[in-house]
Amino acid sequence: MISTDDCYFDSLYETCDDPWGFRSRWYERRKRLLTMAMLPRERYRRAFEPGCANGELTAQLAGRCDTLLATDLNDTAVRLAAERVAALPQVRVERGGVPHDWPAGEFDLIVVSELAYYLNTSDLEQLAACIKGSLTPDGTLLACHWRRPFEAAPQAASSVHATFDARCRLTRLVHYEDPDMLLDVWSRETRSVAELEGLA
Repeated sequence: MISTDDCYFDSLYETCDDPWGFRSRWYERRKRLLTMAMLPRERYRRAFEPGCANGELTAQLAGRCDTLLATDLNDTAVRLAAERVAALPQVRVERGGVPHDWPAGEFDLIVVSELAYYLNTSDLEQLAACIKGSLTPDGTLLACHWRRPFEAAPQAASSVHATFDARCRLTRLVHYEDPDMLLDVWSRETRSVAELEGLA
């Protein structure tokens, strides 16, 4: 489960339905554009987005997925995300936290965005094990996290991504960093986008 006290997230949603400014901040819109652009495949069969918050990224991922499961521990976030994607029948929003509420089945896309640095070391290791055990043979893992330290996060973005790199045993296809964010994409499919399309 999230190591940060649940009251932290409750207090954020008490005053605003968009506490991180996902809709209003260019930083957040740009991050979503980068996230979508870095995905190596145009289409995914079954995707999982834990920690979906109010569903802004969920709505964009839905356009690339046949089915998408989005979860969050916070009841308000689940309600907001469900409202955001109500017109998208391929999306299911549920209450749950990783790694302990990990869903059954395999996924060819798992997106961990602004989530894993809230976990303690043990839960982060378990999350990596869940990801490794659930990805299909051609599956993609995308992780994106804020690089600057803040009190509510016991893990640094670099530590989170290093854990995924070491434990999930995937090939890193994309690495992007700037002073604010760290974004990595790993896959069991080692061929590049151009190679997959016969261009290289």
